[in-house]
Amino acid sequence: MKNHHHIITVVAYLLLCCSLLPSSTTALLLPLPTQHIVSRPHHNRQPTLTSLHATSSSSINEDDSPRTLISKGMNSFRNGDVSTSLQYFDKANDSVPDNKLTPYLWQRGISYYYLDKFQEGHEQFSLDVRVNPLDVEEIVWDIACLARMNDSRFFPVENQMSLPKGKKDRRKIMSTVYSLFRNDGATEYDLREAGHDSNISDEFYSLFYLGLYCEIRGETSKAEMYMKMAERSKYATGAGYGDYMSACARVHCKLRGWVV
Repeated sequence: MKNHHHIITVVAYLLLCCSLLPSSTTALLLPLPTQHIVSRPHHNRQPTLTSLHATSSSSINEDDSPRTLISKGMNSFRNGDVSTSLQYFDKANDSVPDNKLTPYLWQRGISYYYLDKFQEGHEQFSLDVRVNPLDVEEIVWDIACLARMNDSRFFPVENQMSLPKGKKDRRKIMSTVYSLFRNDGATEYDLREAGHDSNISDEFYSLFYLGLYCEIRGETSKAEMYMKMAERSKYATGAGYGDYMSACARVHCKLRGWVV
């Protein structure tokens, strides 16, 4: 999710972490933005069904740093072990006093969604947006959690968050995603075309969020179609294989039984 953020957002994140965390934990958490926001190197093969459902080989170590716990949680999620990923994220959160890490655990919000813990996911993303108000994807995932908590026939959802007045995402694709999920004017067709007319990254993100959008609207057949297209897109199978959202597409399809 974070690999598309402008460098200013990353710098602001670093400065905020330094100001919020005690000195004993600051050193441990500073590497998080560059290690976990930037896309991973390309892997040469797709994970097998077995690896996607395998349990994590690493146990939770009481001496692990927050950074290590988050890294293990992300790896567990990538391997399809969402329950274990949540255990790592919870442990990371508990290891930093006064919930000072909580607003930065966007990964935990995604795990909550895939574990059908939509209230917890909503609470996580709400906190995330407070410290990162220009992150469209945090807002969109929160809308997804709210929609799944309620009847899909009633859309848009009530009490949905928004960008600060006068602000917008610099990425055209995310502006369209935002407008679609908030029912601000963009249509399914608009997002599909925006991805089709752009680069492979935007194509993937348009397909992924179309899949998520259709799922929360109860349109399962279309959700499956879009998510499977996202999983086998050039970005998700190539340069963007290591992107955490590419892993989300793979895990999403496997959890739903949508075999590509």
